[in-house]
Amino acid sequence: MIIFVGRSNVGKSTLIHRLTGKEVRRGKRPGVTRKPVEVNWRGKKVVDMPGFGFMSGVPRRVQEKVKDEIVHFIEENADEIELAVLVLDGKAAPEIIERWENRNEIPIDVEFYGFLRELNIPTIVAVNKMDKIKNPRRTLMFLAEKLGIPYGEMGSILIPISAKFGTNLEKLKSRINEELNSSKNLKDNVGDCLLDSIQ
Repeated sequence: MIIFVGRSNVGKSTLIHRLTGKEVRRGKRPGVTRKPVEVNWRGKKVVDMPGFGFMSGVPRRVQEKVKDEIVHFIEENADEIELAVLVLDGKAAPEIIERWENRNEIPIDVEFYGFLRELNIPTIVAVNKMDKIKNPRRTLMFLAEKLGIPYGEMGSILIPISAKFGTNLEKLKSRINEELNSSKNLKDNVGDCLLDSIQ
C-alpha cells in the first residue's frame, strides 16, 4: 500500500491522478476528500488520505476528527504501508511552519513526518507547486532543516515537483519505484531469514 498524505489543498489528488492516470475526486476547496480514497496502480493499493489542518468552512472539531482518523488509519495499517508520500505546498509550507513555530507549537507537517518515521514507514516528501517559488533551493534547504532531513539525504527524500504542470514527476516515480523495490527486497530477506531459522 502507498499512502499520500498532507494538508488540505496541497495537490495530493492531482498528483495521484498524474502518477497513476486514475481519476480521484478533486476540488478547489480544502477538505473535499474526507475519507481515504483507494485506487489500484500496478497491483498496488494507492490511498489518497484526507487532508489535515485548516479546511475552509469546516468546524474545528471536524478538522480534529479527520486528523485523528488519519492517524488511526496509518497506525492500524502501518505493517501494510510500504511507502508514504507526504505532499507539501512548497509555496505555503515555509510560512505556515514559521507561523506555528512563532506560537511555540510543532507544525503539523513536521509532526506528521516525524510520526511516519517513528512507525518506520519509508517516506518521500513531494514538495509541490514549485512553479510558484522564486528560490527553490532556499525553500528545499529550509524544509530539510525543519523536517530534520540530513543534507546528504535531501535529494532522495525531498522531491520538488509541480503536479499541475507535470514537472519532475519522472524523478518522483523513479524514487517511488526504488523505495517499493527496496521494501520488497527487505521483506523477502526477512522472510528468508525466518525460513532459515525455522529449518
